[in-house]
Amino acid sequence: MNIDYHTVITIESGKRSGKPCIRGLRITVDDILDCFAAGMTEQEVLEDYDYLTQDDIRACFSYAVDRERRTVLVGICNPDRNA
Repeated sequence: MNIDYHTVITIESGKRSGKPCIRGLRITVDDILDCFAAGMTEQEVLEDYDYLTQDDIRACFSYAVDRERRTVLVGICNPDRNA
């Protein structure tokens, strides 16, 4: 099931320095990705952040994948940018 992260991930200039957050809360996409990078399971993340849902986590991954694609495309479209 694809999650449309646009309905879950919010960016507000006055919240967490404009970093992408989950549903307007103060937890960022990077906070969740850091949990997984540290070896936490989805169940552990959901237990630690009991206000999050599986869809919130999936939205974080979808957002991260889209962000990575955009980064790669910028490098391909602007090869001098990395020089």
